[in-house]
Amino acid sequence: MATSTALWSFALVVGLLTLTPGLDTAVILRTAALGRRTRAWGVVLGIQTGTLVWGTLTSLGVTALLAASHLAYEILRWAGAAYLLWMAVRMIHDTFRGRGTTPEGVELGAAADTLSGGWRQGTLTNLLNPKVGVFYVAVLPQFIPADAPHLAAGLLLTSVHITFGVIWSTVLIVCATAMGSRLREPRSRRVLDRITGTVIGAFAVRLAVSD
Repeated sequence: MATSTALWSFALVVGLLTLTPGLDTAVILRTAALGRRTRAWGVVLGIQTGTLVWGTLTSLGVTALLAASHLAYEILRWAGAAYLLWMAVRMIHDTFRGRGTTPEGVELGAAADTLSGGWRQGTLTNLLNPKVGVFYVAVLPQFIPADAPHLAAGLLLTSVHITFGVIWSTVLIVCATAMGSRLREPRSRRVLDRITGTVIGAFAVRLAVSD
């Protein structure tokens, strides 16, 4: 397979994957809709950091251990499910404790609108999802040309995925910000947090019960 063919083929696969609504979409939309644009961009950078880590480890052959080791996969799977469930429960719980907004619009009990905070959240969300690692183990090697340097080719393909992710995240943040004034009202925020928390909780349960 020629390098150009591999790039276009991989771009089609990850392009469709990126456009499919999932956990990353829910976290980015919710963060941006609440007016935390800086944190939202931190989440985006964190998610793409996780993608880069998975792509690098796959290119080095390290994540093959995850696919081969049932114990390693189980540990990561339960850690990821626990983290997502904690995030969902905290998000929903806060809506019943009156953590809305003050008349001046200052959010109470909200996560700080910082790039570093969002980056940590995005990175953990991505790295604690073993299915991302398994996806890379199963898919990435198929698009690396036989005569190409494995690490360099793997990182090139991963960069395609990251580029799609950043572009789509930009669209999500712009759209969420445009609707943000209405979504930041106390009642709307409670509804948004409950919906997002339920979605994240569903992902946690699905991850926990999946084989």
